[in-house]
Amino acid sequence: MTPGIRYDDANGETMQAGSETRGGWPGILLIWAISIVGAVTVIALAYTGTTDWFGDSSRLGVYGALGVVFATCVVASLAVQLATRRPSGFVTRASTSIAGAAVVVAVAALAVVPVASA
Repeated sequence: MTPGIRYDDANGETMQAGSETRGGWPGILLIWAISIVGAVTVIALAYTGTTDWFGDSSRLGVYGALGVVFATCVVASLAVQLATRRPSGFVTRASTSIAGAAVVVAVAALAVVPVASA
C-alpha cells in the first residue's frame, strides 16, 4: 500500500487523503443558498410588519420562522448529501452544510432583534 492513498473497499477505487469534500461543494453551497434565501425572506417579512408566523402572533414568532428555515436546511442537507451516493466524507459534507446554515440563521436572528423587541 502506498502512504497517503486510501483504498475504497466498496469498488476498489483509490482516493487521495483529504479529498472527502472535493466535489461536494455544489451540494454544500446549495444548502447555504437555501438558508440565505429563507433568512432574507423572513427578515424582509419581519421588517414589513408581518406579525403572524405559523400561527404564533407574538413578537418572538419571527424566531420560530427562522427555526423553520434552519430545520429545512438540515433536512435538505441530509437529503442532498445522501443523493450524492458517496459515503466517503458524508459527515464532513453534511456538517459543513449545516454549520454554514447555522451561521446564516444566527446572523438573521441578530438582524431581527430590533423588530422582535419593538
